[in-house]
Amino acid sequence: MKLTLPKILSKIKQKHIEISLLFRSIPSIVVSLFVVSVVCMNLLANKTLVQTDWIALDGGILISWLSFMCMDIITKYFGPKASNKVALLASLINLLTCLVFYVASIIPSNANDYDALNNLLGGTWFVLLGSTVAFLISSVINNFLNWLVGQIFSKNPDGKLTFAMQSYISTFIAQFLDNLIFSVIVFVWFAPVYWNGFHWTVVQCVTCALTGAIAELIMEILFSPIGYYIITNWKKQKVGEQYLSYIEGGKI
Repeated sequence: MKLTLPKILSKIKQKHIEISLLFRSIPSIVVSLFVVSVVCMNLLANKTLVQTDWIALDGGILISWLSFMCMDIITKYFGPKASNKVALLASLINLLTCLVFYVASIIPSNANDYDALNNLLGGTWFVLLGSTVAFLISSVINNFLNWLVGQIFSKNPDGKLTFAMQSYISTFIAQFLDNLIFSVIVFVWFAPVYWNGFHWTVVQCVTCALTGAIAELIMEILFSPIGYYIITNWKKQKVGEQYLSYIEGGKI
């Protein structure tokens, strides 16, 4: 089908309506927690918490489970495309935050010695690169897997078991890939060059990814009842009804 200017403008208008409806529909506390967890994950990733010959863990593991739980909730209720859009928004806000932090870090001040704070706020460009790439790839994988597992349990799509399997399977696989991609980019490719030879081995990256995925899966298991309660409550209150009706009407 040949695209004409009116058709292109119509699609842009339709997409604008879709996105506007989506971000008006998702309760702000979930979006806020999601964005804050992504920003914190980027900051915490600068610190290695554990490093042995066979395992290494960075600080991002402490908060990354929250990001994936928020995505699981959004995917379950609004669909994987909606969750992908929120993940992209969180990444853009994270990049903006890092830019503001960097500007603050290079502004001189004679009020005190802010070297330590400047180093923290200034961040490291390849850590930001690694975390952004890993997060965006793993987000799409997580949201797609969550939706795909839901299709398998189509006989009882709203049951506790369905939500649990969707969350557990998608979280474990996506978290493993997120941890692996990030650690390879940062600690195998760039760290040896920019951090005076400090690096992780490939074995450490794989075990970090696996251990992190297991730890985050445990957190998902502990907190998934809260996620299920949130979704059940949203359905009772008919949250996002206008957006969901818009989708069901075939306009997206």
